[in-house]
Amino acid sequence: MVQDSEYFLFSVTAVHSPESCPLNNKHSQQIFLQLDSKIKQNLKKFNIKRLVDFYVSVLEHQCTLIIEAKNAHDIEKLCIEIGMSSYNTIKIVPLNKFDAVLKKIRNEQKQVRK
Repeated sequence: MVQDSEYFLFSVTAVHSPESCPLNNKHSQQIFLQLDSKIKQNLKKFNIKRLVDFYVSVLEHQCTLIIEAKNAHDIEKLCIEIGMSSYNTIKIVPLNKFDAVLKKIRNEQKQVRK
C-alpha cells in the first residue's frame, strides 16, 4: 500500500493546435506567459512537491512538464487552475526511474529461479 507521504514523478504532456499556439494566439500567449509563476504559486495548494522541469517543442505544439506529486488528480486540478487546460489537451502519465524498474525485474527473476 502507498503511504500518504510518498511522492511520485509524472509526465504532463500538453498539446495544442497551431491556431491556439501561444505564438499565434494572443489569449493563449497571455496564459503561457504566466504559466511558470502560476505553477510555482499553486504547488502547495495542490499538494505538489515540485516542478522538476518544463520543456517546449515549438513545432510540435507540445509542452512536457515533469512534476513530483502524490497523484494525478492534484496535477489535473493544477492544470485547470493555471489555465493550461484551456488551450491544450493534457495527458498525465506516472513515471518510474529506469534503475527502479531494472531492480524490480532482476528481483523477480531471482525469485523465479528459487
